[in-house]
Amino acid sequence: MQGFTWETSRRWVRGYKGETVVVDSRAPLLVWESAYPVPRYAFPVGDVRGDLLRPAANPPSGPHEGATEFYDLVMDGDVTPNAAYIYPKLPGHIAFEWFLLDRWLEEDEEIFVHPRDPHKRVDAIRSSRHVRVEIGGQIVADTWEPVLVFETGLPTRYYIPPKDVNFDLLVATESHTRCPYKGEASYWSMREPVEGVPNDVAWAYPDPIPAVAQIKDYLSFYNEVVDIIVDGEREERPVTVFSKRAGD
Repeated sequence: MQGFTWETSRRWVRGYKGETVVVDSRAPLLVWESAYPVPRYAFPVGDVRGDLLRPAANPPSGPHEGATEFYDLVMDGDVTPNAAYIYPKLPGHIAFEWFLLDRWLEEDEEIFVHPRDPHKRVDAIRSSRHVRVEIGGQIVADTWEPVLVFETGLPTRYYIPPKDVNFDLLVATESHTRCPYKGEASYWSMREPVEGVPNDVAWAYPDPIPAVAQIKDYLSFYNEVVDIIVDGEREERPVTVFSKRAGD
């Protein structure tokens, strides 16, 4: 999408600060800002706890398509500055800085990072392809039972059953990330450093969202920095936003 666009959504969306429901809407708008590739939500003012908002004491200048109306979130004496704002082109709707609320639900599923884009697909499909992962000449994983994840805008990710991963070569790290389409990931690094291979080179989702339940506990590796051989053919390393990890 290009420019500032929006569309209606039928999803029931709730946002929480602590245990307090700050927004509860069955008629949100999905909004794409000109300079931001993923959507945000804007809500009818009647679906927002307006009693918890007050005009911002120190509003920023410039962000969110030139918004000039910003609001602080005030709860029990605690102030969250510039938590909400109104887009000039969407009067009557209020948007929130996503990470300034503690929890978001679409229907009864928690969502992470940003709203799910209805124009983006993520498919997890079981396969019988032969997939081998090599790092520094060592075979780290070798399977005939992968799950392939096809995600709009990203290379195919190969998820490998833990029984087919050589964990003697890996060590779990403390890193965790969240994905709106898959859930929260845990990470592994090579036990012995390999030149050109960053930390957190592999990940898994212990509790993925139901749409990709097939990948539960399966490991995937960054195609951008490891060697992946599929049915005997070595794949080219794609160049993506994650390629910079090779320089970490």
